[in-house]
Amino acid sequence: MTSHGTKRKHSNEPSGSSTKRPDNSSQELGTDLIMKQTKDVIKKIKQNIAVQDSTDLKTYIIDQISNMDMMNKSNTNRKKVTIGIFGRSGEAITTQVEGNLSDSDYTAEIEFISEQEWDSQLRDLLLDLSDKTEDKNDDMTKIAIEKITALYGANAYKKTLEELKKDAKSAKIAELLLMKKKEISNANSSNFAKEISKFIQHSRSNPGNWYWPIVKSVSIKIPNPLLEHIVFVDIPGTGDCNKTRDSLWKSKLGECSMVWIISAINRGTTDEDPWEILKHCVCYMTQAGECKSINFIFTKTDDIDPEEYIRNEWPSEEEKPDKYLKTACIRKRNICSKETVRESFENSKLKKKMALNIFTVSTRAFFDKTLCLEHSDTEIPKLQDVLKNLNNSINKDLARDYVNEAKGILSLIKSVQSETGNVVQTGVHNKLEQNLCKALEKLGWQFDMLCCVLEKCLSDGVEESERLCLTSACSIISPNLPHGKGGFHKILKALCKNDGYHWSNAWGIDLDLNMVLAQHMHKNIEEEFDSIFPVHYKTGKSVQEQIEKFSIIQSDCEHPRASMFYHIDNFIKREEIKLKMELKRQVIERKKEIYLSITNTIKDAMVPSYASKRSLTIYRLSD
Repeated sequence: MTSHGTKRKHSNEPSGSSTKRPDNSSQELGTDLIMKQTKDVIKKIKQNIAVQDSTDLKTYIIDQISNMDMMNKSNTNRKKVTIGIFGRSGEAITTQVEGNLSDSDYTAEIEFISEQEWDSQLRDLLLDLSDKTEDKNDDMTKIAIEKITALYGANAYKKTLEELKKDAKSAKIAELLLMKKKEISNANSSNFAKEISKFIQHSRSNPGNWYWPIVKSVSIKIPNPLLEHIVFVDIPGTGDCNKTRDSLWKSKLGECSMVWIISAINRGTTDEDPWEILKHCVCYMTQAGECKSINFIFTKTDDIDPEEYIRNEWPSEEEKPDKYLKTACIRKRNICSKETVRESFENSKLKKKMALNIFTVSTRAFFDKTLCLEHSDTEIPKLQDVLKNLNNSINKDLARDYVNEAKGILSLIKSVQSETGNVVQTGVHNKLEQNLCKALEKLGWQFDMLCCVLEKCLSDGVEESERLCLTSACSIISPNLPHGKGGFHKILKALCKNDGYHWSNAWGIDLDLNMVLAQHMHKNIEEEFDSIFPVHYKTGKSVQEQIEKFSIIQSDCEHPRASMFYHIDNFIKREEIKLKMELKRQVIERKKEIYLSITNTIKDAMVPSYASKRSLTIYRLSD
């Protein structure tokens, strides 16, 4: 995963390997200066505040200032931007990577599954291997062999449960399971990568002592300022159905604001693997997520044979270059590759859901200036700018929130310092309370209308699902599979083992019985759902837009700048902004739950049937 990021110079690396960091100094200076000045003002106010004949209000204002101090400290725990990585990275499990801002060490926290979970899994794996019937599922057998050999070594899959428990490697496995969590720290990136590889990768040529089958999650921190507010989640490939459907994997995917599809340029335009994973995950990133954009990243752009490229790929109608041959070929292939991917995207359903950016990068040429590419041609600086701009945007938001909070407190102080009688203050309070009741009534009516629309669509979908449930189930349990492969019992067995889901490598098909049974409901609500809960555009009736319109301050009321009413309005507006931001975050999380609730409800209802089928299978094999 560290190879996806920006390399960083270490004390043991030669000076020639250093890279130029993006210049964030001016941006950091601006936001830091604003924050510092605002804190100084608030500190002075807190020390000198004096509100006559209003002890309760004075206490309230001091509490608000104290909350600002807490708000500033909590910014370090603010939810970070999550970027999902799809591609052939080599990792066998989902891996999370973020910045280590406390020191220059590379650190990792590895969480293992429980002893009971592994014991149950191991028994299931051996059960799959013992299946000699015609209904045997080749994918499940392959996964069982891969996991057991990864841990215990070559031919270990031929052993019995008792033999595996007596194996010398079992002691280390048991030790790790008992630890529950393991921490790794190293100042050297190469040594760190070597230590961590045993827990996130596997080697078919050197099996044994690769522990990814018993790992639940891995969180890595690397010393890189570009990851100040950013988390990368490296998504594994489609080799292990249990991993790709893990609840952690889906929840992390739902947190992604952006995804990066990474593929070598010599196969990127034809490589179906990242696109295939993305296609089957799109609902978890949009309706059940918050993803706004895709970055398609071609790698190894410097890996090219100029003569071969000109002979086979160079457009016949264009004049061939007579100098700087390799550079010309690289640039030409980059342009053509971008056009191909963009055309595919424009013709896909993804276009309506997300924006697309395409990069053609060469890490090797970025660090080695002898490889004939200009610094800008490597497009590494462009990717750095993406991360830098994300960080800058978040820092601006943090500074804005803090300053707005300060302005609100200042307005409140000025309002109580205005010379007004209790009668006037009471009248203002009553008026604002009336406005609040009216605004809430209007908002409630609008939300009721949206609920009615969704309920109608969902009801129609339920009727359609009930009418077509057998047809839907048969479409996945007895599909017209390619190459004449298949078998009703093979598919059913695989689905029941994993509560309705199975990814088949052999067939290249994503099988999800729960999702198929829910498809008519999802289809019926999709258009309205996307309008009510859009990811990145306005629709005129979204929940977010209704919240944005909400206010108890009448826009047509203008007050003199020095009046109490002016300052009260300012204070309330600041409080409304703060509340709306929190509500918008809650709406995003609630809409994820709403969309997933359809499939999850079906899954919960089907679990007893899946378990019954599993029990029957165990009985048959043990008989």
